Amino acid sequence: MTTRMPTDVEVFAALADDTRWTVLQRIGREGASASTLASELPVTRQAIVRHLSVLENAGLAESERFGRERRYKALGVRLSEVGRLLEAVGKGWEARMSTIKAAAERDASH
Repeated sequence: MTTRMPTDVEVFAALADDTRWTVLQRIGREGASASTLASELPVTRQAIVRHLSVLENAGLAESERFGRERRYKALGVRLSEVGRLLEAVGKGWEARMSTIKAAAERDASH
């Protein structure tokens, strides 16, 4: 069985939801079960389970069985990759804006 790498779109879609972002921040500090998260957040356990599933499918979290419960934790490696991707996008955008600015200044001086 091969593991499919989530696309960048799937990753960013997972991060776009406020509740998932809150859950990801929480499990980034310390692993937690869905029940623990539901007791800490204003969200049902069933909703937490769905959010955790999206985070896992996006490669941003993983779970491990501890007795009868599953504990979830954020995957720092994947989050670092996403951070580098965003940084590259930002640098590319800055370069494009500099090019546009230089062209506009050239046109304005003629």
